[in-house]
Amino acid sequence: MTNISEIASLAGVSTATISRVINRHPYVSESTRKKVIEIMEQLDYVPNGNAISLKKGASCLIGIVAVDFNPLFIRFIQAFIQSAEKQGFNITLFITNGQVEKELVALEMLKRKQLDAIVCVLRSNEWNVIESYTKYGPIVTWQRLENSNIPSVFMDQYEAYGIGLEHLYLKGYRKILSVYPISNGLNAKERMRAYADFIAQYKLTVDFPIFQDKIYVRDGEELARWWIAQTNRPDAIFCANDEVAAGFITELRRNKFSVPGDVGIIGFDNTEVANLMDLTTIHYPVDQQAENAFLILQNMLHSTDKALIALEYTLIERHTT
Repeated sequence: MTNISEIASLAGVSTATISRVINRHPYVSESTRKKVIEIMEQLDYVPNGNAISLKKGASCLIGIVAVDFNPLFIRFIQAFIQSAEKQGFNITLFITNGQVEKELVALEMLKRKQLDAIVCVLRSNEWNVIESYTKYGPIVTWQRLENSNIPSVFMDQYEAYGIGLEHLYLKGYRKILSVYPISNGLNAKERMRAYADFIAQYKLTVDFPIFQDKIYVRDGEELARWWIAQTNRPDAIFCANDEVAAGFITELRRNKFSVPGDVGIIGFDNTEVANLMDLTTIHYPVDQQAENAFLILQNMLHSTDKALIALEYTLIERHTT
């Protein structure tokens, strides 16, 4: 296998000059640079990327860690990749399926300087394990977290849920059922708190089960079958996300019920399915959250102070309420 000593001998220059050419150092004459590159191409020489990264102290590679794929994760990841690539970074994606060992692979790569930074979309390890790796490079998360070593781009969902509930109330709905996502998540807890405060504020009487861990279309379909079987039905349902709302609406229409004629439906996230289903929803600025995640990492890596994008939720009213 060809090495830089052989290339230096053939080019009649020092190995330091070869290194400067490989690393695009400006202090090399154009004629020498051209001669070295021609020799490397003739010998099909490929520089050792790991060695270059270690020498520079940067890999220009960022790892994104997620448990699985869903439409919202995909939006976040796409937006992050676009921001990172504009600044010369490449992305390695780690899908863990909830396995802590797969997440540790990314964390160990950060430790070995094979990654410059990590974005934790959804974690598998405990936060104290992840935090122990922040001494090797910056880690930012999309999850709700208050930790001085791991910045988060989360948004307060208490506020967003209040916006949706107020909309339903103004539309005349009083028997409102709230359906929640991952039960042990802080976002779900904030939604529950917003719902409890809303019920207390307007002195509403509700006697419905608590539905949690509902995040898929099939969950919405099951919820619709439950609704159909009730004698005391909610007149509006605030779904955990647009996927659940889409499943609910589809199953109702299969059974000849109408939305919003028989029940009002509101989703959360404003994904493509919300537009397709003409669904009232809460716009969750995921793209801008992803841009902020990159800006935070860029500031930490380059010791800059670029301002983050101001984020806010927006109600998107369509034809399901």
